[in-house]
Amino acid sequence: MLNLRPILLAIAALCTPLLAQQPATPQPVAPDTDTTPLTLFPHNDASRYLLSGQANIIFQAHPGFHSPYSGTNSLLARGEYKTSLVGTLFMGFKLNPNPRYETDAIYDEESAGGRGVSEALGLAGFTNLDVVRNPSLGPIPYLARAQVHQTIGLTSAFVDSDRTQFSLATKVPARRFELRIGKMGLPDVFDLNNPGTDSHLQFLNWTVDNNGAWDYAADTRGYTYAFVTEYDDILWSARYAIALMPTIANGIELQWNLRRASGQNIELEYRKTPLALFLSKDRKGTVRLLAFVNHANMGDYRDQIKLALATHTTPVITGHPLTSSVKYGLGLNFEQELTQDLRLFGRFGWNEGQHESYAYTEVDQTFELGCDLAGNRWSRPHDKIGLVAVSNAIKRDHQEYLKLGGLGFLLGDGNLNYAREDILETYYTAHNWRGLFTAFDLQLIAHPGYNQARGPVEMFSVRTHVDF
Repeated sequence: MLNLRPILLAIAALCTPLLAQQPATPQPVAPDTDTTPLTLFPHNDASRYLLSGQANIIFQAHPGFHSPYSGTNSLLARGEYKTSLVGTLFMGFKLNPNPRYETDAIYDEESAGGRGVSEALGLAGFTNLDVVRNPSLGPIPYLARAQVHQTIGLTSAFVDSDRTQFSLATKVPARRFELRIGKMGLPDVFDLNNPGTDSHLQFLNWTVDNNGAWDYAADTRGYTYAFVTEYDDILWSARYAIALMPTIANGIELQWNLRRASGQNIELEYRKTPLALFLSKDRKGTVRLLAFVNHANMGDYRDQIKLALATHTTPVITGHPLTSSVKYGLGLNFEQELTQDLRLFGRFGWNEGQHESYAYTEVDQTFELGCDLAGNRWSRPHDKIGLVAVSNAIKRDHQEYLKLGGLGFLLGDGNLNYAREDILETYYTAHNWRGLFTAFDLQLIAHPGYNQARGPVEMFSVRTHVDF
């Protein structure tokens, strides 16, 4: 049995002793002279247009594990292996190149093929964020993002900004509004975490890369149509989004009537953490507080349990009249540089758990703590190693629903001997040449699907990533 309490303490103990090594005042930092290209083809950051792409191939396998029983939505107990492939073409153009009032048009095409182990069923913290949870959709290319990004500067003072696929500017006003409207993934903007967000170069588990308790508005592929407004200042930011919810749990179709369904999100970001008191001033850190409220046609676990007991049937969470229920929750997210190469990060998430998990995964509470280390110490500055522990839970009504044989869109063993789903993940990503990276990843999972009668499970992964 995997007990994450000593592991979480061990991660903290591994990372935090380096705090004592920090100088009382900032020391000169040697200029970065590494000019190694990190894409296969060169890109001009001064250009008005962006044309780039990526491909991510993940092979995953697990041996057989202990399982006295299984159900419709169980992780298969026999050994299995699967491969997934995601390719994305990123396109952008500066409609207005004036940096104070820049307007970007963003358009991305994507293809997601292959499969996840057990068709992405049986785990709340599934082991591959690239997997589409509806394998019948196939690898046919689809529109991933199409949006307009508008900057409204409130000052003529500018600060440097990294050019990304979602924002083409390299300098932005120090105080500004940013508006986005169109198709997007909410994790493109919310709950970002530099050591723990990118499944293409970092961790693979979807309750590591995103807050598992954040049931964010999205279709099966992870995208929605939304309006996002953001205010940025020197040390803090605030952002709000209203987005379309799927018509059914984990559905590909979105509900366009905002009176019936919507997902509203607000996030406050402060670019310092309490650990800054013990570190030199050049060590970056950020704390983010997230809140969400979803309105959708969601079932109530307790109501469906009562109905099933009264009729001597198995509870069905979708077996209710068309309604508009409310699900809400909170998330806390932090990251902190401890040294030039070492970063600590973590998340906490909670939602009310009374209504069905609807859009992301079946998690009502989550704790996460991890760190990553760049490879400068062994003369490989673009290599990285990471270690994280995450513990997920569901509320009592959700537990009882699964115990009685109910099915969620991810879980359902036919019975449940409840325990928290605990996950330990580590990876090593190697930079091979230009935009080519290879990674090896190991995930140890105790109580898959919150069931202590099954598991533990060891998941082995090899990832090849190419940036064009």
